[in-house]
Amino acid sequence: MSIVRCKTFDGQEIAFVDEVIGSGAMKDVYFSPDRSYVVCFYKTPQDFQARERLQMITGRYRESIFSQVGGDYWKNLFCWPTAMLEHQGKLGLVAPTYAKHFFFEYGSRDGDKLSIKGKEKEGKWFAAANLRKRHLDPRELGTWLNHLKICLMLSRAVRRMHFAGLAHSDLSYKNVLVDPSQGMACVIDVDGLVVPGKFPPDVVGTPDFIAPEVVRTSHLAKDDPKRCLPRRETDLHALSVLIYMYLLYRHPLRGGKVHDVDDEARDEILTMGEKALFIEHPTDASNRIKLKNAKPTELPWADTAKLPYTLTGPYLTKLFKRAFIDGLHDPQARPSANDWETALVKTVDLIQPCLNPACEQKWYVFDNSTKPKCPFCGTPFQGKLPVLNLYSARAKGNFRPDDHRLMVWSGQSLFQWHANSLIAPNEKLSETQKKRVGYFQQHNGAWWLVNEGLPDLTEIVEGNNTPIPIRDKVALKDGQKLLLDKNDGGRLVIVQMVEA
Repeated sequence: MSIVRCKTFDGQEIAFVDEVIGSGAMKDVYFSPDRSYVVCFYKTPQDFQARERLQMITGRYRESIFSQVGGDYWKNLFCWPTAMLEHQGKLGLVAPTYAKHFFFEYGSRDGDKLSIKGKEKEGKWFAAANLRKRHLDPRELGTWLNHLKICLMLSRAVRRMHFAGLAHSDLSYKNVLVDPSQGMACVIDVDGLVVPGKFPPDVVGTPDFIAPEVVRTSHLAKDDPKRCLPRRETDLHALSVLIYMYLLYRHPLRGGKVHDVDDEARDEILTMGEKALFIEHPTDASNRIKLKNAKPTELPWADTAKLPYTLTGPYLTKLFKRAFIDGLHDPQARPSANDWETALVKTVDLIQPCLNPACEQKWYVFDNSTKPKCPFCGTPFQGKLPVLNLYSARAKGNFRPDDHRLMVWSGQSLFQWHANSLIAPNEKLSETQKKRVGYFQQHNGAWWLVNEGLPDLTEIVEGNNTPIPIRDKVALKDGQKLLLDKNDGGRLVIVQMVEA
C-alpha cells in the first residue's frame, strides 16, 4: 500500500495509508502508518461555515477542554479531532485512533458468527436485550456495575461539552463507543458540534434519540422560528434515553400504543414526537410494552412490572421521572448532565454484589428494605449488611445528612471523597486523592473498617472518643458514629446494620 504524506493547516507533518478502512455517510477514513491516528476526508465539499466550525473545534474548543486542569482525563472520554488538512481538493481531519478496548475481543456467539470480532463496540449492541442475548459473546457483556460506570462516563463527557457552550446534536448509541468489560465510554463524531447562535446543527439526530419537540416540528423549514433544532436540551433527552437503555436494555418510549394503524411513518412521528409517552408512566399505562408481542430474547427486560425503572435506586428513579414524565415535552424540566453524574456517583455507592455466581448482572442497587434481594435473579441477601449514612460538617461539630449512603461489601473501598464532601470524584482529582484510604472486610461474622489513610478516623462515643490509627481497624456496630475527617467538609458516618 502506498503512503501519502501531507501537512495539516497548522503545519504538522502527517501520513496515511492510501486505503479506506471505514466509510460513513459523510467521511472516508484512513489509518496512519503506525495506526496511532486516522485521517478522515469529507466526501463532499464543505462550505465556509462548516470550515469555520471545524477550525474552532480543532482549535479554540479543543484547547478549552484539553488544556485546562484535568485535561488529560478527557482524552479517554472523547475522540476529538486534532487538526485540519486538505488533500486533492478534499477537506480532512486528523483524530486519535480509538483505544484498543473499544474493539470487540470475542465478538458474537458461536465462534463469532456475525464476524464482529475486531470491530468497534458501537453502543447499540449493549443497549437492547435482544441483541445482547441473541448475538453477543457473554464475555463482552460486562456487569451491571460496569454499565453504571459507562453511564457515569457518558454523563461526565456531556457535562463537559455543555460547560464549554457546545452541544453534540447527534448523541446516540451510534456516536458513543462503550466497553462494558471495563466500564468505559467514549463520545465520537464531535465534528458536527452545535454552538448556539453561531454554528447550527448539521443533522437533526438519530431515530430513537431525537427529542420529541424536534420530531414534532420536523416538517417545518429550518428557518421557521417554530422549528426546534438540536441544542443542549435535546442532548439531555438523548442522554436520558441512553442511560435508560444501558441499564434496562429497552427503549423508554417504544411501547405498545399505536397512533395511526394505516400510516406507519405518521405513527412513528406521533410516537416519538407529539404523542410521546413513557412506557412506565405511573398514571397512563396505555403505552406499556405488550408482552405477547415481545420476543423471548427481550424477556424479562420487556416486562416493566418485573423489572421496573425503580430498580435503578432512589437517585436515578427521581431523574428518570424528570426526564420522561416532567421533561419529556418540557425541555427546561430535563435533568442536566451534572444531575445524572451526581446521581450515578451516589448510585454506585449503593451497589451490592449478588450472592448468586450465575447471575448475569452480578450487581444490584440496595433497595433500602430489611430483606434486600437481587431484582435480576431473585437471590436474597443473607447475613448482616452494614450501611454507612454520610453526614457533612456545616459548622464545627454540627453535622447534617448528605442524602448519601455507602453500602458495605467485602473488599469495598473508602476514598477521600467519602471522607470529605468538598472532594468530588471527577476529572479534578489529584493522584493522591484517587488512592483509597480504607477498605471493609468481613471476618468471623463481624464487619471491619481497615484504616489505610485517614489520620482523623475516630470512633465517637459520648465522653470517650477513640482514635483509630492508620493501619489499625475498627469493628462496625449498629448506631456507631465514626468521624472520617476533622477538616472543613469532613464527614461523620452513622452505621446502620441490616440483618437478613
